[in-house]
Amino acid sequence: MAMGNRLLDALPRAVLRKHKDALDPIEFPLKKVLHEAEAPIDYVYFPARGVLSVVNEPDPGDVVEVATIGREGFSGYPILLQADSMPSRTIVQIAGEGYRMKAGVFRKMVDSSRPTRDLFLRYMSTLVTQIAQITSCNRLHEVQQRCARWLLQTHDRVDGDSFVLTQEFLAQMLGCHRPSVSVAAGMLQKEGLIEYARGAITIRDRKGLEQASCSCYGFIVAEYQRLVGGGMERGSIVADRRANHSRNSRNNRTEAD
Repeated sequence: MAMGNRLLDALPRAVLRKHKDALDPIEFPLKKVLHEAEAPIDYVYFPARGVLSVVNEPDPGDVVEVATIGREGFSGYPILLQADSMPSRTIVQIAGEGYRMKAGVFRKMVDSSRPTRDLFLRYMSTLVTQIAQITSCNRLHEVQQRCARWLLQTHDRVDGDSFVLTQEFLAQMLGCHRPSVSVAAGMLQKEGLIEYARGAITIRDRKGLEQASCSCYGFIVAEYQRLVGGGMERGSIVADRRANHSRNSRNNRTEAD
């Protein structure tokens, strides 16, 4: 029986069967804090529906997102690295449901099976890539591109094409001022890519939104496919990106020769 979380579904069957009773079904209410900064991590969380945000608050009131987690991953990753806390906070960005497991049980599960440990370490590598790309993205790319990238990442992790989102929350996630987000979202809506009304976003033109995004989205998704597999995106951008990468590699080799 599928759990709805891609890491859980990718576990060796014997490992999942042994630890299934330790997975408690749980609701993820909007804006609920799952992990507080510098606080002990008691549980790891596996979303099956909904989206989690890992955010930093370098100064009081200044919040910026550093990673997004959905059904492709899990929250509480410092436990995998033998740490008990982290300087970031994990909150529910889009309400949903999933599972939680006690941190101690998770450690034992990972240590009990080499394939299980390798799976979670590969996911951890994709998360590091995502954090690095988002950091670069927030520094180098225009707000409209960043907005498109964020909407694509969220769209990948929800059911349907609409989700609840305020411009204030989006501004926090992107680390910019609300007026900038209002302009960026307005441009995306004017181009027919999204529809924004009454605190909800609807994706109208997925492929157009991919084209409006920066390259960071493609990097993040391609790395997940490379290391974990199973796919996490709805669009064709990864195939396009791989084709471009292959062409560039061949061109570089030709120039070198």
